[in-house]
Amino acid sequence: MRAAVMYGAGDVRVQDRPDPKIHNPTDAVVRVLMAAICGSDLWPYASMPATDQGRPMGHEFLGVIEEAGSQVSRLKAGDLVITPFTWCDNTCDFCRKGLQTSCRHGGRYGFNGVDGGQGEAVRVPQAQGTLVKLPVAADSPLLPSLLTLSDVLCTGHHGAVKAGVTRGDTVTVIGDGAVGLSAVLAAHRLGAEQIILIGGHADRTDLGRDFGATDIVAERGDEGAEKIRELTGGDGTDKVIECVGTKQALETAFGSVIDGGVVSRLGVPQYGEGPIGPAVLLRNITLTGGASPARAYIGELMPDILDGTIEPGRVFDRTVSLDQVPDGYRAMANREALKILVRN
Repeated sequence: MRAAVMYGAGDVRVQDRPDPKIHNPTDAVVRVLMAAICGSDLWPYASMPATDQGRPMGHEFLGVIEEAGSQVSRLKAGDLVITPFTWCDNTCDFCRKGLQTSCRHGGRYGFNGVDGGQGEAVRVPQAQGTLVKLPVAADSPLLPSLLTLSDVLCTGHHGAVKAGVTRGDTVTVIGDGAVGLSAVLAAHRLGAEQIILIGGHADRTDLGRDFGATDIVAERGDEGAEKIRELTGGDGTDKVIECVGTKQALETAFGSVIDGGVVSRLGVPQYGEGPIGPAVLLRNITLTGGASPARAYIGELMPDILDGTIEPGRVFDRTVSLDQVPDGYRAMANREALKILVRN
């Protein structure tokens, strides 16, 4: 099969790889119909040391089961399915708590001999617990929005859930990437009254308004936090969802939240130390967030996509073929595209 492999910073190649096969009775082989390039893929694209082995890329995909292992009883060949961005058994103690990212028998796509999603097919371990059947046809126009359940929509939702967003809240979302826009959508869905989006790209912030943002702040850093306080009577918002991952973004979050409020982190941290000293403690700010257990949210969010209540697939602003995936990485890294859809 053909698949995308990263060999170092800026070096993504589409090449022949072994066809996936059933290794364990809990596996399934999925023929990929759609995949995506994630904003988190851009971090290794910018900094990964060169390697001869390469790393299969991609963790967001949906497709059709071609073969299922003998212990995969809930699904069968021909089923259209979506995967969360990590695989899990969905039965261990962590999974039962809704923390599938910590599954005792789970793992990540593209590591330890497991295929990446940016390819023609994937061997999915723990398929019984991981894969979710989609109640639509393989040519449904809803597929791009359903694909967001693999990661980006569930991640935005997780940020809002961890922040405790409820009806009537004021919320700041830092970052106008696909995760930030999904967090806006999630906060709006949960009933936030005021949603302030920090972002400097008009095409993205316009989509943010469509998703529910009431205010846009283009300034960053201290200026951005000052603007947030101006928009909230000097106090800041009840909740802040940080979707960038830089130290400056975290500093902006603390500067934008009201005393006693919550900062929820979604951006993959690109720092080892943060501004969490006495000033934060004295203000009684709660710092939370983390990697989304997407498997826990798919069943909750899918009905709103199926009935048209939300259209998260609008975050995809460019579609490429598998062979064009390296161009897709370049476009996202150069901010020429918000999020890339890969169609096989």
